[in-house]
Amino acid sequence: MAVLVLRLAGPLQSWGVSSKFNIRESGTEPSKSGVIGMVAAALGRRRGDSIEDLAALRFGVRRDQPGTVTRDFHMAHVPPEAHTKESSFVTTRFYIEDAIFVAALEGDRELLEKADRALRSPTFPLFLGRRSCPPTGPVTLGVRDESLEDVLFCLEWQASRWYRDRCGDSVALETVIDSQNGSCETPDQPVSFDVHRRVHRRRTSVRSVNGTVVSNPHSCDVPGTSHDALSALREED
Repeated sequence: MAVLVLRLAGPLQSWGVSSKFNIRESGTEPSKSGVIGMVAAALGRRRGDSIEDLAALRFGVRRDQPGTVTRDFHMAHVPPEAHTKESSFVTTRFYIEDAIFVAALEGDRELLEKADRALRSPTFPLFLGRRSCPPTGPVTLGVRDESLEDVLFCLEWQASRWYRDRCGDSVALETVIDSQNGSCETPDQPVSFDVHRRVHRRRTSVRSVNGTVVSNPHSCDVPGTSHDALSALREED
């Protein structure tokens, strides 16, 4: 088995798993459906193409920089059609700001290496859940000969420097990993992305708030690393 490692970072992300009508919510971490859709786009697969091989990959994610949830309002416009009137209405959409996640897909090495090459030069544009959410920097960190758990527990912390400066000496990173015996259920196991027959099933996973703990050499609690932005403005004694 091999593991394809992804770094998902951007100003905004949105990973919907339970959106209804005019309210489009976002999960607190990338969904398997969203990540598989991104890989399929990179490979040049269209919505009606089979994704059976990609959906069979084992999935896991780590929250390196959780970000903050923000709400936005969009005015949607419905053009007039036969026997209907033109109308506009407000929709509510939720996003995650300034978040960074590590996502991993475990499975056949040949398929993962093909996906890795595609993510470096994608056929279709990549986005983090929605078209309005492009990624910042390269998405793929390559293919590794490790287990899914080893990657998520041992990979170097991917958070931004400014975020590390705000954290303590050690930080617990939450993980969510596919498991048949998991207690968490999420309706984001993709079956088909066809616009006329979009199908998702439930998948089970194990969520661990303290999935792995990393040390933080950039913590402001470390002696000699604190910074007083107003010190230069004070008069010397």
